[in-house]
Amino acid sequence: MRKRKRMHLKLRNPLAFFDLETTGVNIVADRIVEIAVVKVAINGEIEKFHKKVHPTIPIPIESSLIHGIYDEDVKDAPTFKQIANSLAQFLKGADLAGFNIVKFDIPMLVEEFLRAGVNFDVRERKFVDAQKIFHLMEPRTLSAALKFYCQKELTNAHNALADTEATFEVLDAQVAKYEGAVIKDKNGKEYTPVVNDVKVLHEISMSNSVDFAGTMVYDENGVPLFNFGKHKKRPVVDVLKTEPTYYDWMMRGDFALDTKQKLTEIKLGQWTKVK
Repeated sequence: MRKRKRMHLKLRNPLAFFDLETTGVNIVADRIVEIAVVKVAINGEIEKFHKKVHPTIPIPIESSLIHGIYDEDVKDAPTFKQIANSLAQFLKGADLAGFNIVKFDIPMLVEEFLRAGVNFDVRERKFVDAQKIFHLMEPRTLSAALKFYCQKELTNAHNALADTEATFEVLDAQVAKYEGAVIKDKNGKEYTPVVNDVKVLHEISMSNSVDFAGTMVYDENGVPLFNFGKHKKRPVVDVLKTEPTYYDWMMRGDFALDTKQKLTEIKLGQWTKVK
């Protein structure tokens, strides 16, 4: 069904907004499990393309918990190769747009078309990333944060003391503004992330990293997983048991001392997650 939308955008070509859900974030190894496209014509008319996709490989539970798509949900879905021609036709002549698409979604889409053997030439297309515009116009700097939260200008920026005092004011104002505010996670579930408790603020700040470099991360059960290389997404303990030389390789390698310390603690059974 086509519908028309009043808009400010001035288009020379149709603009196809799209988003992907995938089995992971490795463009070479991972696959698309869902694609949604909203194509806006020059006159504002809208067409939609939305498909679940059989990835031909298992969907890791870590990914399913993020986007809510499990192997059972796509067992009868078409593969990307089966929809590639119709999708390419739908996108014909359209520029591409999305949120944070340049580093992942576009390369992943192109990779899938190449694997399917379907010509999808991007050389004549324009790419528009709303996140880039957002970050350009709403800078994520300390000066911008102080102005937004405290209505103050940061004088003497990059002076250590001035920056430190400004950060204190910003954090204090953030807690006042966001404490008790309800937002939704990627699955639409409501939760209250900001609590006036340093323990909770720590959990937001540290995310799921085991070490500061993010070489190892926690899964949903708090189990450390490798976050790089051939053992990515595998439990660290399992790898160290089945391939003990991997520990020696990392200890000799160009990894941060903090990473090596955390790895050694896990190997010796001395690791505990920071509470």
